[in-house]
Amino acid sequence: MAFNKERKPNELETLWKEKDVIDGQVSDAMVMIMRTNGCVWAKNSGGCTMCGYRTASLNGVTVDDLMAQVDQAMSRYKGEPFVKIYTSGSFLDENEIPLPVRERMFQEFSGCKRILFESRPEFVNADVLSTLPKTTTLALGLESHDPIIMERSIRKGFTPDDARIAGESAKDAGLMVRSYLLLKPLFLQEGEAIRSAVESARFADPFSDEISINPINVQKGTVIERVWKRGDYRPPWIWSLIEVFRQLSGTVNSRLMSSPSGGGSQRGVHNCGECDQRALEAVERFSFSQNPKDLDVKCECIRTWQSYISSETLLGTAADLDRGFGSDLTIRK
Repeated sequence: MAFNKERKPNELETLWKEKDVIDGQVSDAMVMIMRTNGCVWAKNSGGCTMCGYRTASLNGVTVDDLMAQVDQAMSRYKGEPFVKIYTSGSFLDENEIPLPVRERMFQEFSGCKRILFESRPEFVNADVLSTLPKTTTLALGLESHDPIIMERSIRKGFTPDDARIAGESAKDAGLMVRSYLLLKPLFLQEGEAIRSAVESARFADPFSDEISINPINVQKGTVIERVWKRGDYRPPWIWSLIEVFRQLSGTVNSRLMSSPSGGGSQRGVHNCGECDQRALEAVERFSFSQNPKDLDVKCECIRTWQSYISSETLLGTAADLDRGFGSDLTIRK
């Protein structure tokens, strides 16, 4: 994501329109990213290994600044029934979105059928949930079902059970839950990443209405960028994302989806370059239809992907084998 160069606290980071789903039907949606005082986990403890959204936060953002951002959003709002509000951290953290701003936004978008925002679990409790509109979808950055991956690969600062408890509480309050899962956290081989994403989705399914698989996008200024630059990490293949959906399709109740950031680039989820756009379009079709037939894509590089997974296992490495072997990657017995 390319952030604006001028860092004015009274202006949104960005806003765009897209499609999403309401009650099983494709719907218009407005997406806004607000400039706030930032994620408390990032500011106090360094944040997650893959997160570059610290660049979307500032210091000293006031209530007036945030109200001005709401004004800006309303000037572009055209009655979309789905509104998504993102910050660089947690919408329910009053250091980022003070209560008067939150209440105004709920009022402004009271006619929406769905309003989605993300929060870390520590800001989700019964008292807060009771104040949220019933149109709320609470997004949780669960990332992984594995507490070791959460701690060592992602450095998330909470456990999978923390996210589960928050999700169950939101469901009990009559709200929807969207769980975000990370495809190929740091240090995982491609095959391990596929297995972990599938297991994580099955863990999230009981307390989720939607599960979004987010392939790593190597963002600037992050731990994962440093590892990627020295050749010790490759973002996942689009084939891996498709494989996750194939294994999960028909086995979970949640809607499965993915809208990869940086897809088709070397920093994002990618294949050989020739089939990337077709493969990403297949992922988009499936995200709306849930029909696994929409995942059907053909390209010779699927054999390279298969060899890549086998080679990683044989060599016992999660380094970027593309840089050493390129398109000639094969297994020689």
